[in-house]
Amino acid sequence: MAKPPKLARLLRELGDVPLLLAARFRGSAKIDRLAHGEPVMVIPGFLANDASTSVLRHTLTAAGFAAHGWGRGSNLGLRGDLLIALVARLAFISQSAGGAKVIVVGWSLGGIYARELAHMAPELVEMVVTLGSPFEGDLHANHAWRLYNAINSHTVDNLPIPVAFTRKPPVRTIAIWSPLDGVVAPETSRGKPDQSDEQIELVSTHMGFAASKVAARSVAGLIAERLGKGASAHSAN
Repeated sequence: MAKPPKLARLLRELGDVPLLLAARFRGSAKIDRLAHGEPVMVIPGFLANDASTSVLRHTLTAAGFAAHGWGRGSNLGLRGDLLIALVARLAFISQSAGGAKVIVVGWSLGGIYARELAHMAPELVEMVVTLGSPFEGDLHANHAWRLYNAINSHTVDNLPIPVAFTRKPPVRTIAIWSPLDGVVAPETSRGKPDQSDEQIELVSTHMGFAASKVAARSVAGLIAERLGKGASAHSAN
């Protein structure tokens, strides 16, 4: 059974917190133009908001994607109408892009939402990319569940709406995970082979998935490569 990462790894995450807090001021990573306006919606992790994913979204924009936030303020957990509102957001983004399907990138808890949105509205979703999202295994194999339970009227074991955590979405799904993740057990964000089309290791802290320019460049390059728009920047410096 998976267990939460060791305390030393959790403490290592603290080094990236200032970068995360300053994300809106840090601009994008240096990256070639790889895409041609394909729409992307980025969903933040638990307690995070669109400002926290600024580096990732700015890097996607610099790479030629049309990157959008989720537009819902801070991610405090599942609410009864949240996923319905996000489907409406997907529809709006798709319409703004001339009817193109949307690539949905979800960081941590945001990736759980991304997978569920693809189940709810596969006609709107081109691809799902999860970043350190614990969709497989014990929902207690992370360092966030106690805080989640504390601020919500429900618990991780009794969610207000049914969510297909482990079932693969009916669209191309890529699970990006890190062996250095200090918040969620890496095996829960890697998942099993039948739960995604690819499981890709990216060496990063959990916070770094959103805060690191190196990680942002890697994610943008990977998405472009899978769409056939350019070479992967996964190994770029």
